[in-house]
Amino acid sequence: MLAYANPTRFLRLARTLTPWTLGAGILLSLVGLYLALFFAPPDYQQGEAMRIIYVHVPAAWMALFVYVCMAVSSAVAFIWKHPLADIAAKASAPIGLVFTALALITGMLWGQPMWGAWWVWDARLTSVLILFFLYLGYIVLWGAIDEPTRAARAARILALVGVVNVPIIHFSVEWWSTLHQGATVFRADGPSMTTPMLIPLLVMAVAYNILYVAFLLIRMRMEVSERRLRTLRLGLEGASS
Repeated sequence: MLAYANPTRFLRLARTLTPWTLGAGILLSLVGLYLALFFAPPDYQQGEAMRIIYVHVPAAWMALFVYVCMAVSSAVAFIWKHPLADIAAKASAPIGLVFTALALITGMLWGQPMWGAWWVWDARLTSVLILFFLYLGYIVLWGAIDEPTRAARAARILALVGVVNVPIIHFSVEWWSTLHQGATVFRADGPSMTTPMLIPLLVMAVAYNILYVAFLLIRMRMEVSERRLRTLRLGLEGASS
């Protein structure tokens, strides 16, 4: 971790990894979608409508995973003052927001034929909506405070406090009476899905993870470059005055 605290060294590595991760993520996404549409059988109860879970479920997993990554990065920034930790957390937020929005939208598309309603104030849905607003609040907080050090400190606190919502989302179907179905993959007695259904789901999950890495590297490179330009501009302004 400390080996890449130097932004120049990180940028060199990121430039090398970005095209490979982006290409692999796109390719795996296409493979996963093909398997979901043509390899996986329809569900005996939900029919063809269940195919939306191959987009919905991995997006929901990523919504939680990315927020945990933000919280870990914020903790690293607090404890070890790693120069790239705040950048990683800040770069992750819009990506996590998109995954959360995708999970909510596809969940509503699935819920309408299954439950007869686009939205219900279910414990799982409500807690994921709160996660969406946590992402949004984190992004707004960075933009609302002009001084970067103060903005970073406030954003770290929000990320660390908001991570409490992650286990609430995960265990909501067990703690409360909910319309949302329980776990089907990560179960003590093994997945309840058949192998032809499980394979496309796992392929899409891996694809989303690789795409997250690719977009994270792109956004971190942009943020590092913007900070360097800001520092250079402030230096020039100071020299001219």
